[in-house]
Amino acid sequence: MTNETIARAVRDGIARTTAVVGLAGVALIHLLDLPGKFDETPYLAWLYIGLILGCIVVAAALVRDSDPRAWTAAALLPLGALVGYMLTRTVGLPQAMDDIGNWAEPLGLASLFVEGSLVTLSCAMLASVSGVRRFALVEAVRA
Repeated sequence: MTNETIARAVRDGIARTTAVVGLAGVALIHLLDLPGKFDETPYLAWLYIGLILGCIVVAAALVRDSDPRAWTAAALLPLGALVGYMLTRTVGLPQAMDDIGNWAEPLGLASLFVEGSLVTLSCAMLASVSGVRRFALVEAVRA
């Protein structure tokens, strides 16, 4: 093994570990918010359950390997949650109009941070795998 190969393996391991922790964070945040959702908006509760299960499956895939499909899912799952959060805070969703303008909710802010970080990391990993070198973050991941 060359030093380059070892460095690449270490970077990949660190990125996958970080993503697994991030996916666990997304799942935990939504699990904590889940109990009240069944009474307020049952369809959102089921979407939360789908997100939680999806995060678990993708985290398990990233534990095994650095598959680009897993990285794609690791970007899309939290991106969907981010879009949902923004919709509930701007125009609202059916049966979910109470949170319009409520941007300062602590659990929501934690969610934005974890999901945004996970989307950024996943996109950087996908870009590094595909050889695209457009972002400085990709260079930082490679360094």
